[in-house]
Amino acid sequence: MESSIETDSKGRKKVLNVCLEPCAIEKGMRLIGGKWTSSIIYHLKDEPVRFNDLTRMLGGASKKMIDQRLKELEANKMVLRTVISTRPIAVTYELTEFGRSALGILHDLRVWSESNILD
Repeated sequence: MESSIETDSKGRKKVLNVCLEPCAIEKGMRLIGGKWTSSIIYHLKDEPVRFNDLTRMLGGASKKMIDQRLKELEANKMVLRTVISTRPIAVTYELTEFGRSALGILHDLRVWSESNILD
């Protein structure tokens, strides 16, 4: 529910529907707004990707950071982790339907960022 400000007849302002907990936008940003999280989601958009391939795609992120973000995405049911071989261990990651639901938002954010020349 959106907050609004109402002014009474004496000019006093009162906020209606005060946000006492994180609002829907903040909750969404907590899921996809972490460092490298959106880029990981984007790189998983087409098919399952092996961990080492993902680290190559995200050249500026450490393996530790990528691993941490993947665990968060998996815990939030946005990414599915699959072990495809045990010797040596090989793991792929792919988006769940819930994870895929963020792709439109990320596309719009990319277009907005590019059109406004954000650094």
